[in-house]
Amino acid sequence: MGQGHSHDHDHQHGHGHAHAPADFGRAFLIGIILNTAFVVIEAGYGWIAGSMALIADAGHNLSDVLSLLLAWGASVAAKRPPSERFTYGFKSSTILAALANAGLLLVAIGAILFETLHRIAEPAVVQGKTMAIVAGIGILINTGTALLFLKGRHDDLNIRGAFLHMAADALVSLGVVIAGIAIIITGAHWIDPLVSLLIVAVIAWGTWGLLKDSVAMSLLAVPKGISEKQVRAYLAGLPGVDAVHDLHIWPMSTTETALTAHLVMPDGHPGDKFLRDIQDELEHHHRIGHATVQVETTRDCALGC
Repeated sequence: MGQGHSHDHDHQHGHGHAHAPADFGRAFLIGIILNTAFVVIEAGYGWIAGSMALIADAGHNLSDVLSLLLAWGASVAAKRPPSERFTYGFKSSTILAALANAGLLLVAIGAILFETLHRIAEPAVVQGKTMAIVAGIGILINTGTALLFLKGRHDDLNIRGAFLHMAADALVSLGVVIAGIAIIITGAHWIDPLVSLLIVAVIAWGTWGLLKDSVAMSLLAVPKGISEKQVRAYLAGLPGVDAVHDLHIWPMSTTETALTAHLVMPDGHPGDKFLRDIQDELEHHHRIGHATVQVETTRDCALGC
């Protein structure tokens, strides 16, 4: 292992996959089947009952089916091995899927809002009992699907997107049930489009966080939960390190993070164990599984070599 400007990187220790994406294939399949069937049922009964809230929820559920397909496809693509052209493989497809899911939700919001405003201008008679029963089924389906993604929601933005879609739908369906019961009791049909507006608000709230995080990842921002200051302080505090420069931390996917850094060490290269210890520390304490560290032996390199 040389000194100076060589890129020192131990593949055995530097490429740990402790945060590699878990296999949620079964969860995606079950979620897609259940939600596709429910979209057909809910849209049909929404049309029969004249309920914009049910139709709005069905539209949201349809976007969920598409989002699950996107997320599943991305999770499968992320497992493909690297190639000569795609040297990282297709790991970043999970970031693109999260961004696309946020875009799908924005489209759903626009469509539902447009139809809801039309319904407010021209109120229609709504069957409250049908609303409540169908939406009640939706609560069970959406809650069950959300639970399938409960475990991975904190570690994977792609899985978090799927979880948020399902969890939001469960809450939306609960609102439709309450609206149906309120219409039965009061006979006030304006409650239906009002609930539809609340549905839009709930979807928009969840979409904003997903959109913000997926855009940040697309721009290669330091992932949440990782502090650039702490990583820099750790590297700068290592024995023999005079300076740290060209430190970059970025997401390779929604679960894996990479780092490159130059360490100025005037007293010479400390050896392979030093590099392996850095990589182990970055992986186990900073959640960075792909670290490439370059050791430089002259201070001039800190100004750009």
